[in-house]
Order: sequence, then C-alpha cells, then structure tokens
Amino acid sequence: MTDSPRIWCFSRRGGVICSRPPGHAGLHNRRGTGAMWADRDADPPRCAGSRIPAEPAPALPGGFPGGRALCPVCTGFVALTRDARLATHDAFRGAETGAEASARAAWFNTHGW
Repeated sequence: MTDSPRIWCFSRRGGVICSRPPGHAGLHNRRGTGAMWADRDADPPRCAGSRIPAEPAPALPGGFPGGRALCPVCTGFVALTRDARLATHDAFRGAETGAEASARAAWFNTHGW
C-alpha cells in the first residue's frame, strides 16, 4: 500500500461509510449496497466510545499503536487521557495512510478483535 491521500468521503450512516470521493456533491452512497443518505441523516462524527475507561493496546514490535487504546465502538486506535479514558474522538473512518492500514492489519492479525 502507498501513503496516498484519503479517497473516501467522511460521512457514515448506521456505521456504513460513504464510498464517494471527499467533497462530492449530492447524496452519500455506499457502492454495492444501495445505501444512500443526506448529511442530515448521517451518523454524528463523534464516537460513542469517547471518554470510556481504557488501557493501552499491546504494541507490535515496531511500536504500533504507540500507546493508544483500541476503541471498542469504532475500532480506531485512540489516545488516552490522564485519567485512563479514551480521548474524545470522531468515529474511525479508515486509515489515513497505507502504512497505517498495514500496521492495523498486522495488529489485528496478531492480537485479534
């Protein structure tokens, strides 16, 4: 994988991510599912797992995920607050880079869900 810029829109509905390009006009759509929605029908960006108690996820030999915890709601790796809670965060909407996607895949293959 390469470290190319994000290719999908950020909008979600029912946890399904829009597969149209960022900044697109018109309805959000998930190709192959028939799911379409307007901005007013989208899920809120803030993850419901924000601020729940958590602990750092086990690290891979290369250091990933860098002291972050796995959010059980959105499966994003999230920084912890001083009081050992998940920081307020948007729902995970896909890896930012190919390197991050590869590290996530290796982590889940090593540690599972």
